[in-house]
Amino acid sequence: MKPQEIRAAYLEELNRVAPDIDPETVSDNDHIQDDLELDSMDVLNLVTALHTRFGIEIPESDYPQIATLALAVTYMGKAA
Repeated sequence: MKPQEIRAAYLEELNRVAPDIDPETVSDNDHIQDDLELDSMDVLNLVTALHTRFGIEIPESDYPQIATLALAVTYMGKAA
């Protein structure tokens, strides 16, 4: 999967979890909790959505690897 496809899918799932977040305004380095203000349940829902969409396990120890869009694209690209 190409990085731009991973990016688009991540933003789509992020928007499903947090519909008040406009994907057009999310920068590569916005932290999902610190900048986008997702709570722990939202993060868990995002992890579940990404697992379902990409078919990869994301252990809790790897959550920091999906904390920003840029990190997630790299992580998912390696895992997929």
